[in-house]
Parts: sequence; C-alpha cells; structure tokens
Amino acid sequence: MPLDLRLRDASRFSGFCAAGNALARDAVRALSVGAGIQEPQILLHGPPGSGKTHLLQAACHQGHERGEPVSYLPLGEVRDAPPMAVLDGLERSRLVALDDLEAVVGRGDWDEALFGLINRLRDAGCRVLLAAAAPPEGLPVQLPDLASRLAWGPVFRMQRPDDAACKEILAQRAALRGLELPEPVADYLLRRCSRDLSTLLALLDRLDLAALAQQRRLTIPFVREQLARMG
Repeated sequence: MPLDLRLRDASRFSGFCAAGNALARDAVRALSVGAGIQEPQILLHGPPGSGKTHLLQAACHQGHERGEPVSYLPLGEVRDAPPMAVLDGLERSRLVALDDLEAVVGRGDWDEALFGLINRLRDAGCRVLLAAAAPPEGLPVQLPDLASRLAWGPVFRMQRPDDAACKEILAQRAALRGLELPEPVADYLLRRCSRDLSTLLALLDRLDLAALAQQRRLTIPFVREQLARMG
C-alpha cells in the first residue's frame, strides 16, 4: 500500500498550544526522551482537533532528532491491510506511536495483532504512545486482554481548543509559513468556517498557497474572495 507516513514538520512540542492539555503535553514530552517516567506507555483520547496527532508526531520528531529509531503509524490509513504485515517488526523501534486506534479495534484479527504487538513492545523496552477517540473502556475492544493492555499506562483526555486557543494556533502556523495573520482575519475565519482545528489548519494552508500565488496579504477581502472560490 503506497502510504505517505511522513511527519508534519509543524508538529513540534514548541508549536503545541496546551490550552488545557498541559499535563498530557508534559507527559508525552517526558516519554519521548525517556526522562523520569515510571510507565513507558501513554494513551491520549479525545475528539478530532484536540491535538492527539500533534503530540504523537512531536514525540517522534524528538526521538528522531536524538538518533533513535521511531515509528508513527496512523491506523486509519492501514485498516484494510493484513494487521500482522503492518505491525511486524515495530518492536525494533525505541518509540512507537499508534494513532487512530478506533479505526481497527473491535476487529478480531486486529485485536489479536495489537495485543501481541503491545506485549512485544513491552518486552523489548520500547516506549509506546497510543491515541484514540475514546478511553480504553469506551473502545469496542472484543479481546479483554487487549483492553487491559491499552490501560497499562497513564490515560489523558484531550480537550478541544476554544476560540482563543484556535486563534493562537492559527497564528503560530501562519508564522511558521512566514505569514502574518491579523486578529480580525482570524476572527473572520472562526465566524465563517468550521471551528474544527484540522479543517481550519487545512484552510490556512490553502490560503497561504493562494496568497503566495497572487502576492497578496491575508486580509478579510482576500479571504472572503478565496472562500467564495472554494465554495
């Protein structure tokens, strides 16, 4: 399966707006370097746009920069593949991040494969990050032993960012791209568009490309024009 599993360059701890998720961020950052941790596994759960993927990828960036072999796997993109083929050999990494658990748990072959993987990772001394839409007890796991493994370490509920946090995150992403995002423009986006952070960030990427192509700044008239073109 041809997959694009590259880490997003913007997914760094320095670019993460905690906004109620500071404990989760600090725990994941400590685990990413193996510093002062008692349990080498963390599970994050929460709605889309709450920062789960950002933290998993930030940890992988951190591990990679330390020269460690790391693996980030968005399970939603491989749900139709044979699970053993997908998960085989991950225990050779020092840090393994499994995203979108809800996409595969509850399917017998995946439950068995994940159960075996988590045991192998534990035996190999790997650090493990998991992310799901719901806590372990809220996932449709059919294998009781897997349910217990998912809850082995700390479990953090991620909070979706409020409007103020969304504006801060958008401004940070814009700055990384060399863009200025005036506050009135950010307010306009929040009024006119979905407040889902993933959608807003994807929209900002499209606006950046349009502004670059037309040599324009991000103003309300320009954004209004682009939104009309996007439908």
